Amino acid sequence: MTTIAILGAGRIGQVHARAVNQVDGAVVTAIADAVPEAALALAQKCGAEVRRIDDIAVSEDVDAVLICTPTDMHADLVEQFARAGKAIFCEKPIDLDVARARTCVDVVNAEGATLMLGFQRRFDADFNALKTSIDAGHIGSVETVHLTSRDPSPPPLDYIQRSGGIFKDMAIHDLDVARWLLGEEIASVQATGSALFDPAIGQAGDFDTATILLATASGRQCTIACSRRASYGYDQRIEVHGSTGMISAENTREARVELSTNAGTTHPPLVDFFMNRYAGAYTAEISAFVNAVKNRSAPPTSGEDGIAALLLAEAAHTAAHEQRLVKLA
Repeated sequence: MTTIAILGAGRIGQVHARAVNQVDGAVVTAIADAVPEAALALAQKCGAEVRRIDDIAVSEDVDAVLICTPTDMHADLVEQFARAGKAIFCEKPIDLDVARARTCVDVVNAEGATLMLGFQRRFDADFNALKTSIDAGHIGSVETVHLTSRDPSPPPLDYIQRSGGIFKDMAIHDLDVARWLLGEEIASVQATGSALFDPAIGQAGDFDTATILLATASGRQCTIACSRRASYGYDQRIEVHGSTGMISAENTREARVELSTNAGTTHPPLVDFFMNRYAGAYTAEISAFVNAVKNRSAPPTSGEDGIAALLLAEAAHTAAHEQRLVKLA
């Protein structure tokens, strides 16, 4: 049995706690949070204990930790638990600063610790089936990828002010998926951003709408369309065009039915937000982490993947704000 402590009892901590409860061979043993009431509420749901972070680091009944705290705590906690000999799952990003993230991953590697980054979209059943089909050669050589990522509504302004911006807090997932699907590293980044519908986001120096164009050295391309508002629900789609065909993954709806009458054809609404849209992906992701811990194997999403996505997010930020092409080494 892999025993897990969850650091951070907020929204994403609760999502991961539910995921652990659905994974055979894993159990939540401890919860830590700066808000005692939040820690206690989640601990009671999991049948776990509330402990201090420093106590968890020396707890013999904890094999691994899930870091679900605010981003500015991630790097320090990853280093602390790497040195404590615990396996680590960390929500993205490791840090908003690339240099700090590199230093952190260096510590993990020096300690020989297991570190997995939280890029749950790679574990979505539909997206994974799409990737498997590409790898099997069903559409030939990949030429272009199109990603659509739109949230139902903007997050609170205080989140915008500390999140690192739309490229680091939202598009970073799409940038990771782009690398995954293109099969080649990105050589150049172009991006544009606007505050079209939320002036407060613009005043905070961020965008509510952004488009990114990525290119590899061989010429493969990816476009990413991001918006913090979609009036019709949580919009997550992929299309990949190859030399012999095309494959796509469409949105997930509340039910898989279609009603057709003389008035037209209707579909159920889209799933409301990421907690429900990616519920299965979160479980699959934690299952993959537990398997890596048990087998002492490399996790499928690494610290290096986290750094690569963060570099792309930083390049997109620069490209949009300076209105220029950014080339990557």
